Amino acid sequence: MGDIEVPESHPRYQSLLTRHRIEAGVEKGITSKQGLIAEGRGEAFDYLLGERTLDSADEAERAAAAHLLLARHPVVSVNGNVAALCPAELVELADAVGADLEVNLFNRTEERVRAIADHLREHGAGEVKGLTADERVPGLDHERAKVDADGIHDADVVLVPLEDGDRAEALGRMGKTELVVDLNPLSRSPRTAAVPIVDNVIRAIPNITRYARDLRDAPREELEAIVEAFDREAALADAERAIREGGD
Repeated sequence: MGDIEVPESHPRYQSLLTRHRIEAGVEKGITSKQGLIAEGRGEAFDYLLGERTLDSADEAERAAAAHLLLARHPVVSVNGNVAALCPAELVELADAVGADLEVNLFNRTEERVRAIADHLREHGAGEVKGLTADERVPGLDHERAKVDADGIHDADVVLVPLEDGDRAEALGRMGKTELVVDLNPLSRSPRTAAVPIVDNVIRAIPNITRYARDLRDAPREELEAIVEAFDREAALADAERAIREGGD
């Protein structure tokens, strides 16, 4: 899947690249057509954020890395949009923190799950979970309730980029620590999360990986201090202020 021929100096480079990857994801069968709408909504919020990583988002990404490194069983949940946007970056993050990758879809078909798993393997993944779907998230009626017993169902920390709000709430009720990447600080998903990361997933995932590598040899006490120091309410408030008012 080649990227568009747009120079990186183009002021809309990242936006155009992202649109192309989502479009290519639809053509490849890994992204649903509804994913096009979701991407457009996210792009609007990113535009209002100045298409940059806020300091508060950077702190959230560091806290997310600490959570993943402390986890007994971390899992990265992958939907069609995320698979299309940053497959290699997801694999790198999973490797950096020892996490499982698990495909989880709202518009689920076995063909799409297999296509996404194959797509991740093409970008370096080993085992990809999500095909077994032998457990369910309690309280959900739709297809995103289907999870692997030895994957998301067993996980203590789940990174859920571009999550549905009702599933985020349901995972929270299961007692899981949720790390959510979402460009809208007012949506249910980040407001449910232990660590809301209000940033574009194509910036957030590599940044979490960078912090994970930096902190890999840190003592447990240091990681726990990073987790404790993170202020989720302040992060949400800062993102909302940036959207409403602009500026740094």
